[in-house]
Amino acid sequence: MSTLKIFNSITATSIPSELMADAETRRSPAAMLSFTADGSTPFPQIIVRGPSGPIVFSGEELDRDDVNGVYSIEIPAGKLGIGRYEVQFEGCRKTNWRKANGDDWVKAFGSFEVKAAPRLHVFKGNSSAVKIYYGIHKHMHQPYYDAANPDYWDGEKGEIFGTRRGAYSSFIPTAIRHYVNGGLPHAGLSTSWSGSLIEQMNGKGGFPGWADQLRWAAQEKTTLGNPRCDFSAFGFFHPLMALIPGRNIVKHIEWHRGIIESTFGAPASDVLFPPETAFHVRMIPALNEAGIQAVIYDSIHRFRACKEYPYAGFEEGMLPPNRSEQVNAPADDWLQLHNIWAASKISPSMLRPEWIVYTDPEGKEHKIIGVPAERYIGNEDARGGFGALQYPSILGQIHDQMIETGTYDAKHPPFFLLHSDGDNYGGGTDGYYDHNTRQMVEWLQSDPRFELCTVKDYLEQFPPDPKHAVHVEPGSWAGADNGDPQFMKWFSRYDQAYSPDLNSWAVLTALQNCVHSLEDFQSDNVKLGDAQRLMLTAETSCYWYWTGQQNWDQQVTNAANKALHLIGGDLDLVWQHDKTGPTIFAPWVTPENPGGKTWGNHCLKDAPREATVQTFVYDISGLKEVTLTLRTKKGKKVLKPVSQTPYPSQTGPARTADYVVFNLPIGAGDCRYFITAVDEKGNVSTSALERVYLA
Repeated sequence: MSTLKIFNSITATSIPSELMADAETRRSPAAMLSFTADGSTPFPQIIVRGPSGPIVFSGEELDRDDVNGVYSIEIPAGKLGIGRYEVQFEGCRKTNWRKANGDDWVKAFGSFEVKAAPRLHVFKGNSSAVKIYYGIHKHMHQPYYDAANPDYWDGEKGEIFGTRRGAYSSFIPTAIRHYVNGGLPHAGLSTSWSGSLIEQMNGKGGFPGWADQLRWAAQEKTTLGNPRCDFSAFGFFHPLMALIPGRNIVKHIEWHRGIIESTFGAPASDVLFPPETAFHVRMIPALNEAGIQAVIYDSIHRFRACKEYPYAGFEEGMLPPNRSEQVNAPADDWLQLHNIWAASKISPSMLRPEWIVYTDPEGKEHKIIGVPAERYIGNEDARGGFGALQYPSILGQIHDQMIETGTYDAKHPPFFLLHSDGDNYGGGTDGYYDHNTRQMVEWLQSDPRFELCTVKDYLEQFPPDPKHAVHVEPGSWAGADNGDPQFMKWFSRYDQAYSPDLNSWAVLTALQNCVHSLEDFQSDNVKLGDAQRLMLTAETSCYWYWTGQQNWDQQVTNAANKALHLIGGDLDLVWQHDKTGPTIFAPWVTPENPGGKTWGNHCLKDAPREATVQTFVYDISGLKEVTLTLRTKKGKKVLKPVSQTPYPSQTGPARTADYVVFNLPIGAGDCRYFITAVDEKGNVSTSALERVYLA
């Protein structure tokens, strides 16, 4: 038997000079790439680098002819978008390339271009046919500075509220008047007010008549009859909805509806602004139950959920997207914004409302309309509005890109929100709402390329197609440690022996189970209302914001202990008749991208392939079993925890949840998983369906 000669050089390459993309999809046709070597290549590889990053074809992925030294790959139709591609043909003279050095590699290079074919319906060259719609959202909030005592007040709190007197009374109505006087038919804004802020404005933080002008603004209507000042649905105490039980999401929204209508004389919107702009698809069933029609999310998490996303590296401020999140079709209109802070590229064609879908463990789909809030432009608008943000220039870049790429859809034109705090920094000054808003109105009166529009008016004119549903990666706004998919702003020091943040989640999980068990057993218990309020107050996201400050790290425990003191005597009876399943905290995975990249010292480094799932679980009747069901392409596997012990608290809680850890298998690929917990009475709970890619 003869042994094939190992190659020394690449003698030829075959590559198309250009490819013409499909006129409608703007994606490439199938293409063949190959190279010829002067012998057998133990490890051949072809790397294609384009606008959306590298695509690697290696080893057994290639068609191999070792006798003649020919190695090829057919790139499937639709794989590549518009743009120029650099190709690196290479081979390693060692089969185990991990043990090779530089001299063992031989390389050759080439390039080709995928060009755009003309579209018959594209508005290219006709800028008057392309219109960009945008909206404005202003967020108002103050937490209770003592979770266990809402009446707590001191001079510092008086100063906080005093410096925001205009923001909490007249600023928004001033902007609404400019829209009305300027004759803008669809102009308005949405605004989110926490219940804790409104209650304090009705008490020591406010002044007589503080809401009068806001009540006027709530009655003003657009041409289509929708509110020009739309008070968004919201969570009463500003909870991080992605990390609390669905039943509590519903309760926050319902409580919030009541205080909005009683305070401002108008119903709360059915468009939700989630606190911290923090969204996760597992929220959708609860939002559906609460009657929410649309939810606002940070735009970058839509971009990152598409295939071939052009990750910007360390400077993006987040780790690369987990491959399990990247399920949407790729885009070919990536735009790097200029004259504005923008750490990554945006896709104008994705800046529009779409249906978002979540599939639960039983396979049932749940959908809701998602409205993007543009991360970078909204951040710039927060500096002071028109003038601080150069609206014509920045929004003009989006307009021009849609013309250049032919991605404008007249039935679903771009619409995005500029979201920011309405009471902080430049976005919370009288100049933002008065002088700068007046200038913006004057600009819009003379520039037909753009239109300020409310969410409701846009959705009425351009409803998204329910047959086209997409996935959105979890995450929040840029101000929360860049809003990463793991919500690490609320998991600070998670990798240390003790984390104040994890402690608060463990204490809260136990409290939630106790209150839910009482709700289910004795809904008319006279102590239940106070216990519910303490539980919902303890979910305030601010209590995780300043980790390391004892005052904040203690807040959740203080509220939990007070609630459990109230209902402690009743829980013995509840335990005897317990019909409520265990409470399971939203699980998280470490490292975030197993086998991918993780944070190094001011850089990215390789992440271990070994991964764990962690969660908190609690039940008043005790836990009989906690398991993790892992679904892969090869089938289903049920895993048992490698560790399950109460979290070692340092805040003196009356009760705390078990910290449960599971090991995940290496190399399982694209996975879905959920956690099941059974208590000692046989009651069963199941978590949401989660996703992770295990390299």
